[in-house]
Amino acid sequence: MKLTLIGGGGFRVPQIFEALAAKDASARVTELCLYDLGPERLEVMRSVLLQLAGSTPRPPRITVETDLDTALRGASFVFSAMRVGGAAGRIADERVALDLGVLGQETVGPGGLAYALRTLPAARRLAERVAAVAPEAWVINFTNPAGMVTEAMRAALGDRVIGICDTPIGLMRRAVHAVGSTPEAVDFDYVGLNHLGWLRRISVDGQDRLPALLADNTALGQMEEARLMGFDWVRALGAVPNEYLYYYYFQREATERIRASAETRGEFLQRQQAGFYEQAHLYPNSALELWQQTKHDREASYMAESRPEEEHNGRQESDVDGGGYQGVALDLMGGLTHGTSATMILNVANRGTVPELPDDAVIEVACDVRAGGVQARKVAPVRADMLGLLQQVKAVEQMTIAASLHRDPVLAWRALAAHPLVDSVTVAQKLLDTYRQVIPGVAAAFD
Repeated sequence: MKLTLIGGGGFRVPQIFEALAAKDASARVTELCLYDLGPERLEVMRSVLLQLAGSTPRPPRITVETDLDTALRGASFVFSAMRVGGAAGRIADERVALDLGVLGQETVGPGGLAYALRTLPAARRLAERVAAVAPEAWVINFTNPAGMVTEAMRAALGDRVIGICDTPIGLMRRAVHAVGSTPEAVDFDYVGLNHLGWLRRISVDGQDRLPALLADNTALGQMEEARLMGFDWVRALGAVPNEYLYYYYFQREATERIRASAETRGEFLQRQQAGFYEQAHLYPNSALELWQQTKHDREASYMAESRPEEEHNGRQESDVDGGGYQGVALDLMGGLTHGTSATMILNVANRGTVPELPDDAVIEVACDVRAGGVQARKVAPVRADMLGLLQQVKAVEQMTIAASLHRDPVLAWRALAAHPLVDSVTVAQKLLDTYRQVIPGVAAAFD
């Protein structure tokens, strides 16, 4: 079975390879095709993977490709992990917003909308080429902003594109551990959008263990989300929020901390990863060792820009172990291929799951995965405070998709102005104007 990885020169590619090559991998891939527009990055990743292959039980054959149709032809699965505009685009996403006094973050707020505006045209082109060249392939989308990108790709691919994110999976892993159970023994209710959701129930033997978890300081201390946002607030919510909700619930604090930091997350990653690619290109025989060192620093500092200075590298080992989106993707592949029944949190079409949202909206909920497709599980009614935020952000996402599709800057302005983290129509206009001036991909979105 052939798997094509769009963004094959990206830093996280070896994690996917490790999952594919594991003895207990849920899907057997015989060829991993790396597609990227950067030949040097492709060669660095090829060096890392070849060194990894020697210590893995059943490594797939590695191919590299810079022609999209060739890369897609014959693929059973396509992973989309592109970063249009690279690290420079991400830095601009963050800095432009911060300079105007609003949150500067990669996927949340105006930075996420700028990221979407330059990414959606490429995502649509990819979807169209998959539909033409590999119509039976499943597309698993990691590309951020994952909800918007998945929703845009559905126009060409329908249900054959599914969005994934490791954040809610990590939340669930910690919650299962905190209640002293196993994934197979729990039932749960999780609802939201990508990077905006809540765990509202976790049941064992028909009994909801969430109230007890929220009441227990020791158990709650195992939840990174509770440590980040405070035990009192999580208890007040009566739910465990996705960690990205920190940016909504603590907008002022997050913005001030990021502005006070020596560098944004994008600037940190550009400095760190530029060093890795440069060194790995010069010393290809040490590429794997260099990658492993860089990976540890990257994971340990996740969301560090939003924490107090003394906690910048304070993630617990349990917060970063257990695998990431590569494990989610492999489990999804296994379910779709072999029919192994599984319950996963995925980005899929709403279709009445949350009646107050449009049917065609992509939401993030628990789904049953079986051979040939996924089915969203029913969720409990969504409380008004949560629903209001979901409706507002989804409206912003759909306006952004429409602005990209129709190349309409007025719709883009409306989307920015409607976002709950943008506090002024005037600021929204300045954001759009500045993004168009400094990010070529945003300017090109309206040409």
